[in-house]
Amino acid sequence: MTSATAEPEIMPYGEFLTEEHHAIREMVRDFATKEIVPKAAAVDREARFPEETFKSLGKLDLLGLLVPSEYGGAGADYRSYAIAVEEIGRACGSTGLSYAAHCSLGVNPIKLFGTPEQKKKYLPKLASGEYLGCWALTEPGTGSDAAAQKTTAKRVGDNWVLNGTKQFITNATHADVAIIMAMTNPELGRKGISSFIVEKGTPGFYVSKVEKKLGMRGSPTASLTMEDCKIPAGNIIGEVGEGYKQALTTLEGGRISIGSLALGIAQAALDSSMQYAKQREAFGQSISKFQFIQGYIADMATQINAARLLIYHAAWMKDHGKRVTLEGSQAKLFASEISSRVCNLCVQIHGGYGYIEDFPAERFLRDAKLCEIGEGTSEIQRLLIARQLGL
Repeated sequence: MTSATAEPEIMPYGEFLTEEHHAIREMVRDFATKEIVPKAAAVDREARFPEETFKSLGKLDLLGLLVPSEYGGAGADYRSYAIAVEEIGRACGSTGLSYAAHCSLGVNPIKLFGTPEQKKKYLPKLASGEYLGCWALTEPGTGSDAAAQKTTAKRVGDNWVLNGTKQFITNATHADVAIIMAMTNPELGRKGISSFIVEKGTPGFYVSKVEKKLGMRGSPTASLTMEDCKIPAGNIIGEVGEGYKQALTTLEGGRISIGSLALGIAQAALDSSMQYAKQREAFGQSISKFQFIQGYIADMATQINAARLLIYHAAWMKDHGKRVTLEGSQAKLFASEISSRVCNLCVQIHGGYGYIEDFPAERFLRDAKLCEIGEGTSEIQRLLIARQLGL
């Protein structure tokens, strides 16, 4: 980066991005700067889900960015989506997380694997913002072992009956539609897992616990419990036993989005650090003149640029129909870990002010940590990368 403001748009990234991608960035950034940034601190402090922001995101076609136009969406590519997540996350980590969870997890499984009837029924409402979506895979006691599903789904006549509990589900408290992973045939292990659409208000389906979190406080995380929850037989996504395979595909795209979220938070931390370093004076000069501060900022900018290239490359591959198991995991791993590193340096540059709520540095650091855990921990990413390398 050669600009003193470290703005991403000065880097064309070769053939990864087109003029349309740059236009989407400008549009999202303009909205985020005006509508999201001013309330980001309050959203975090009050642990408040910004419903009004999501209504506006729907009107801008951003909630349906990946949804085909025939279902009311924008029909954009994954690079456009990665840019949108980055810019929203740069403005507010909480809003960025809920946005990514809605698009990648709440919408994509229906878009990719749903029946024509399911797509017609749910995608237009998810794209417009009338509905918010969530995806429920993780369970208490299973963590990263996605195949260890204890939630069950049994076919009873023209219905499926679900029983079990899901944990750490983003958007669970506000979601109108939840995609639930459940075991339909325990004897088959991961090949016995299926996925289902469950609507808010279905008898036997409820939020059982709301979590209090270190960061991303404005993005609700909760447990979902099903007790003899009866849904129509037509609410299964795809065929019986295809759920685990669907989950792997969903997570591949989701990792790119979490990497983009981490990138946005890191960029915000760099922006804040540069602004503060220029304004703060010590020993008769701006602290930006001290070599160790310059070194910190140089490292931050370099790491952010490297992460952005990894993410855009993975998104480009996905747009060209290629598998991104390796590239998505690498992008997510690197971006999330450098985000925590960059945000930690942001606090250090701010000194005592970085440790208090008057400045956003402490919020950046708290928010960034989630990206090393959600949608596959750093340890899981390393395992996936090693396997893709043939180990």
